[in-house]
Amino acid sequence: MNTMGIDIGTSGCKAIVCDAQGRQLAEAHRQYALLSPEAGAAELDSEAVMTACFEVIRMAAEAAGRGSVAALGVSSQGEAFTAVGADGKALCHAMVSSDVRATHHAETWPQTFGAKRLYEITGHTAHPMFTLFKLLWLRDNRPAVWRDAARFLCFEDLLSLRLGLEPTMGWPLAGRTMLFDVRRHEWNADILAAVGLDGSRLARPMPSGKVTGILSAAMARDLALAPGACVVTGGHDQPCAALGAGAIAPGTAMYATGTVECITPAFARAIFSEGQRAGNLCTYDHTMPGHYATVAFSLTGGNLLTWVRDRFGADGAAEADRTGRSAYELLIEEAGEGPSPLLALPYWTPSGTPHFDTRTPGLVTGWRMDTTRGQFIRALLEGVAFEMRLNLRILADAGCPIHQLNAVGGGARSRRWTQLKADVIGRPVHVMEVSEAGCLGVALLARAALDHASIEELVRAWVRVIDVAEPNPQRAPLFAERFADYQRLYAAARSLCTAAP
Repeated sequence: MNTMGIDIGTSGCKAIVCDAQGRQLAEAHRQYALLSPEAGAAELDSEAVMTACFEVIRMAAEAAGRGSVAALGVSSQGEAFTAVGADGKALCHAMVSSDVRATHHAETWPQTFGAKRLYEITGHTAHPMFTLFKLLWLRDNRPAVWRDAARFLCFEDLLSLRLGLEPTMGWPLAGRTMLFDVRRHEWNADILAAVGLDGSRLARPMPSGKVTGILSAAMARDLALAPGACVVTGGHDQPCAALGAGAIAPGTAMYATGTVECITPAFARAIFSEGQRAGNLCTYDHTMPGHYATVAFSLTGGNLLTWVRDRFGADGAAEADRTGRSAYELLIEEAGEGPSPLLALPYWTPSGTPHFDTRTPGLVTGWRMDTTRGQFIRALLEGVAFEMRLNLRILADAGCPIHQLNAVGGGARSRRWTQLKADVIGRPVHVMEVSEAGCLGVALLARAALDHASIEELVRAWVRVIDVAEPNPQRAPLFAERFADYQRLYAAARSLCTAAP
């Protein structure tokens, strides 16, 4: 029998089916639109997301062989939640990570509750991305939705509900709500009381890799799954993908390029250090049992290429249609191989770690009359890589050095882009065989639950490196100098933004 992993992302959902040896037998994906109905808003139509999830489950199961999938694991984007009524239907759209309408609540609420106290419970520092502050915004700005909601569910547990099971989420996803005690592994009563939220309106949290329930015969038949197919907890997409990338031991980290650029290291124990807290680097559960993780990330990542394509890439789109090549591949090719003379601060969205800066905007310096579009594109990609280099330095200073980066996600398919990252960061980047590591990670968890097998042994058998991008030593001095310039650019941009009326 086979297992399936589904990953519910910000721009779309994907599913893959693997056999018992970890070989990918089938895949499916669907996209959906990110909505911005008002200033600061970033939303998903939760009903459209659930429809897409059911479609990819059914498509992947049919492609692998109807009735051959016996277990399904779920990976989900973090933070986003949906208010659902007693009938299970969505009462609102989901507010995703880059939605900043809760900025005021993220700045003021921790002052009352206690910022350090909040960190010691949740392992996270305040930011408007987190469910806690989005719930406060909803409570204060959409009182009818708050009143009528029977449940507030993230996408993993919303899918569980729609599959006819009790809403359940993995510990790594519960940790991203900032309502969860990451050491005691339960919803925190003090935080819930301060919000005015009863824990019965939230999902059941469970460790990753646990069976949440068995699908009804009708549901399994409708989705082309095996009779008696079960659903297995995964959690937040980054630790799920870290598992699928083989980042399960201290010193290793997944390096993912999707909508968000993210590095996820593994820890053997929970780390609550002042250095990590100052750098807004969280501590929460890994999908590897008994382990913890953090996420160093930029909310501006692969979405920069989408932005360039949509605004300046009409000719590239035509070329992509003519040649059958990806528009993104053409843009990366245009960026060239040499360092850009431009320097970019890539804050097209609010920043991620280490600054958690929602106000400083993106900035590009060094323009000349002979500046090319390729130099501009490369500067944007280098800017995101500089942000990751900064995060890696802070992790090392906090006592968590990373020796191996395992690259996954759509960006890992581009050798040129991976080489750019290795050059800018100054360390090797290992490219993994399966780029959809989130799906692979939860398919692996489903296999472990199905066979009562060792997760560590499955990782060794399923996860493989196919390439390594070594940094160009001749470029190291230049990028070290540019990294210093990058840090000065941020300080200047933040000062200018703060001083503006």
